[in-house]
Amino acid sequence: MKKIKFLMSIIVCGVALSSCNNYLDINENPNNVHQENLTPQLIFPGAVSQTYRTQGTTMLTFGNIMMNSWAGNTYAYGGPFASEYTLNSVNSSFYSDIWDGIYPNIANFAFIENYPNADGKQDNYIAAAKIMKAYYMQYLVDLYGDVPYSEAFKGQNNLTPKYDDDVAIYKALINDMDVAKSLIANAKPTALSMGAADIVFAGNMSSWTNFANTIKFKLLMRMSNVTGDLATYRDTQLATLASAPFISADVFEKPGYAGTSDAAMHPTTVNYFINAAISAYPQNYTLITASENLAAALNGNNLSLPDAYYQKYNGLPDPRRFRLFLPYSGGTVVRGIRQGATPGQPGAPNDNTEVSKLSYFMVGSNTGTLSQVIKLGNDRGGLLMSLAELNLLKAEAALRYPAIFPTFDGLSSFNLAVTQSGKVMNADTQLSMASYITQISTRPGLGWVGTTEQKYEAIMTQKWILLTQYNPTEMYIEYNRLGQKYPFSPMATTATRPNKPLRLVYPTSEYVGNSANVPNVTSAEVFTKNSKTPFWNQN
Repeated sequence: MKKIKFLMSIIVCGVALSSCNNYLDINENPNNVHQENLTPQLIFPGAVSQTYRTQGTTMLTFGNIMMNSWAGNTYAYGGPFASEYTLNSVNSSFYSDIWDGIYPNIANFAFIENYPNADGKQDNYIAAAKIMKAYYMQYLVDLYGDVPYSEAFKGQNNLTPKYDDDVAIYKALINDMDVAKSLIANAKPTALSMGAADIVFAGNMSSWTNFANTIKFKLLMRMSNVTGDLATYRDTQLATLASAPFISADVFEKPGYAGTSDAAMHPTTVNYFINAAISAYPQNYTLITASENLAAALNGNNLSLPDAYYQKYNGLPDPRRFRLFLPYSGGTVVRGIRQGATPGQPGAPNDNTEVSKLSYFMVGSNTGTLSQVIKLGNDRGGLLMSLAELNLLKAEAALRYPAIFPTFDGLSSFNLAVTQSGKVMNADTQLSMASYITQISTRPGLGWVGTTEQKYEAIMTQKWILLTQYNPTEMYIEYNRLGQKYPFSPMATTATRPNKPLRLVYPTSEYVGNSANVPNVTSAEVFTKNSKTPFWNQN
């Protein structure tokens, strides 16, 4: 990796933490905090909030375009998202900000892990850093396969780290969750309380233990298709979670987003909705609309699209629809555009020039003025993982591994997840999720009914709708795990490839700064299963 990448990882933390309990000011003088004065207490909140910025921006766009949830407003822009639609430019520049945004900040968690701790004072911080490192490191492995790990994050001591086998990294992350839990359970009396510096759980170490279990669970569920010794390893590790506690509430990072400046705003809000002064919209606000694919699912297939997949939605508008996209002016539905279509073509008719915009309710409250909604969104923080997502994983585990999880009830977990998805979208207080659950219970592929395969489809369809608002890249990875079958995600009309990419190409920064180690991945290899595909998706 480039030298500057490792230097910046420390600077970001110092910058983020140099202004009186404000972890968001990215314009401070980096000389305000010197490296020798950095401690886990100072670094941790900035590491979390800065890493989340990539999840709340670049990964939000990437995942939603890949999942055919968002589309570019071709009535206002010429050829938006052309590279994403055609897929003929999936190269070292294609969404390289994911790698370049996450890797340097993971270095901050590694810095905490390696902080001198002979007296045990840093036990809690080290445990939390391991958990957050695993949370984000998994995405790098899932998107790229082999990546630097054992020699990474050493700064100037190793500017060209080797690439580790992705299986070994997964096992290391799973082991780190056990190490983190042990650190918490056996923390020395001298261990510092994280308190306000913990912008995730406010120092509640039991919650960190539960989050570690949940991340371990997610890592292992990603391995559902592995065989042989890896399958044995997976099942053995899953068995350790049979009676483990998982998260009991949605997990947010709350660094104190505020409307005092654009830099202090919730990154999703300021990049997709409105600026801090509530006086100007970013380009994304007019660029992004719903895809026809998502609009059909949310509206109850009001356009009578002929694909068999859409029939399960017929006549059943989704009660969460306006928490994702606002109805167009004077309309009562979400109106979108077929990916790749230009005005006058099917999916973008000339009489359909007004389309839906992103709903700011997805980052704030379900009522109030715009300023009130934005403030509540700042207060709520960035959603890392929802309870609904966990329960969809439990529903799938009940189907795949009943002998390991005999107490998991697929139907209860699934219905609870759908209910919770309404709550996390701020929809349940006004809209009846209970009625929706009753209605979908007779619709295979949408509710918990039918064959096992149809239940997998229902799980992934509900996960797709849920994750659209906060982590669609997670859904894109799950879509790859399920063989790009569920949910239905049609290729753009301009696509030049038969399927979505199975991984990304390493970024230019690696080919420039770590050329001796970075594997060569061609654009063609991205679209086929091969030895460079993430290990859990090679079968």
